[in-house]
Amino acid sequence: MLYRESGQFKTTYAADQQLFPIVQDRVAILVLLAVAAVGVPLVATDYWFTAILIPFLVFSLAALGLNILTGYAGQLSLGTAAFMAVGAIAAYNFQLRIPGIPILVSFVLGGVSAAAVGVLFGLPSLRIKGFYLAVATLAAQFFVPWLVVKVGWFSNYSASGVITAQPVVIAGVAFDTPVRKYLLVLVIVAVLALAAKNLVRSRIGRAWMAVRDMDVAASVIGIRIMRTKLIAFAVSSFYCGVAGALYAFAYLGSVEPDGFNLDLSFRILFMIIIGGVGSIMGSFLGAAFITLLPTFLDVVLTDGAIALGLNLPSGMTSMAQLVVFGALIIFFLIVEPLGLARLWQIGKEKLRLWPFPH
Repeated sequence: MLYRESGQFKTTYAADQQLFPIVQDRVAILVLLAVAAVGVPLVATDYWFTAILIPFLVFSLAALGLNILTGYAGQLSLGTAAFMAVGAIAAYNFQLRIPGIPILVSFVLGGVSAAAVGVLFGLPSLRIKGFYLAVATLAAQFFVPWLVVKVGWFSNYSASGVITAQPVVIAGVAFDTPVRKYLLVLVIVAVLALAAKNLVRSRIGRAWMAVRDMDVAASVIGIRIMRTKLIAFAVSSFYCGVAGALYAFAYLGSVEPDGFNLDLSFRILFMIIIGGVGSIMGSFLGAAFITLLPTFLDVVLTDGAIALGLNLPSGMTSMAQLVVFGALIIFFLIVEPLGLARLWQIGKEKLRLWPFPH
């Protein structure tokens, strides 16, 4: 049995409550982090870092933020891209207006600014929920880009509204190459993911899940509904704000209000639906699916057409890619409605009994 739990006894409360109580999980996480931090930089090209790995990590962080709000607290939101925009623009302005401020502090303050905006747009959740709340958060998606365009101070009075992110320098080290930017994003995402894993297991995380399952019953047992929902909006928006800052500083290198549009919010929502709602792992699996699959399909369809001697126009190739991509999404949701994270759990359950069939 590869995934054997028997014999792993706990003798203290601390050992029983640790993040990864099974030895195999701890080894797997350490190996994964070692491969991501050491192995990948040795073999990956600049294209992989710039076009695949960095956006995968950034979108994983944004999906993690939305999953905290939607998956754990049960509050549907369509304003994820707007909160990312707030984090990116706030980090830019902190770097611009405060001389000598460390870039990491700007990222944190950008997340705090996004959290404040998230709490503001989360106030309707105290009276409405479900699709009505989604429409209320949709207002942020239209209001934030409009405000950035209309108020020139946010973009430093740029004529086009597009601003260029400042260089990322930490302790005198310039993160100006794709591999350095990747390592920076990897460290930040890993730290915040571990913090989220701890948070959802804490008292406030259990309060979120109680409100998600039945808010009336949660109120009866003493959970303060208003405080719990607003904390969920604040934490979720903080994660999205930091993701937006990384999106601007480590991936795009610039901030454009129209780049944080409704399409981006839907993409992040699809990530948690496909990956698994209410799962930390599901955020990463969904981001990998949405980010990596189009690139894989583009390579397969293009090489396949060349191998068959077909001279397909570029528009037909992109259309076929969208059709196959949509069909795969429907297929995965039919096979496992709970997302890829559920398939991962089923695989671990099978490994607990392997090689025995039952």
